Amino acid sequence: MATRKYGGAQVFGLVLGATLVAAGILGFFYNSTFSSDESVRDAVLGILDVNAWHNLVHIGTGALTLVFALRSEAAARSWALAFGVLYVVVAIWGFVIGSGESILSIIPINTEDSVLHLILGLSGFAAYALTAPRADRRQAASATA
Repeated sequence: MATRKYGGAQVFGLVLGATLVAAGILGFFYNSTFSSDESVRDAVLGILDVNAWHNLVHIGTGALTLVFALRSEAAARSWALAFGVLYVVVAIWGFVIGSGESILSIIPINTEDSVLHLILGLSGFAAYALTAPRADRRQAASATA
């Protein structure tokens, strides 16, 4: 039975995707309220503000990250870049509107959320940059041989 080898972007996607899905599920134990009232929020582990909308975003982006990670290395690499852009934009948005506010008036954030979103976005960029496309890896391997 052959085992499947995963590339760097795929490993990134599998770990990050599973973590985001788990974080979203965990968030429902803290707050499962679908509300546009910005005061309806609870802090996961006393740190990260969530409500049901925020939890669904984590589950959705985590599931999407898993789908791309399982498709192929190229798909995982492309998604890592898109994920990085998305999460850096969300982080900047969070820093601009400020702690205690809500993105789109439904997703609560605080400074800790914005810092985490920035770290996640930058990790997406890193996974993209550090995982060469398959053709480039073959050329590099034959150049060193």
